[in-house]
Amino acid sequence: MRIKTGDTVRVIAGKDKGFEGTVSSTVPKANKVIVAGANIAKRHTKARSEEEPGGIIDTEMPIHVSNVALISPKDGKPTKVGYRMVDGNKERFCKRTDEKIPEAG
Repeated sequence: MRIKTGDTVRVIAGKDKGFEGTVSSTVPKANKVIVAGANIAKRHTKARSEEEPGGIIDTEMPIHVSNVALISPKDGKPTKVGYRMVDGNKERFCKRTDEKIPEAG
């Protein structure tokens, strides 16, 4: 996956279209990401102990990686991500501005 934990992304499809946030975690096997504050769903949970009460809890649900776009560090617009080899190291770069994407997180 080209989107990593800690990247700033914009949701480009779905009920939260236009929302910008950071990726809190990724699910590579399912090609999904969890964006902080996006795709909130209500979950009914059963009380497990005195410290974990039951009730209706808002949780962030995964979004397919094709429905988010990385925000370019230079101009703040959505961009595609490319890879290239620089001095024997693989690095991610912004295809819009041809700049290196700093390692997030």
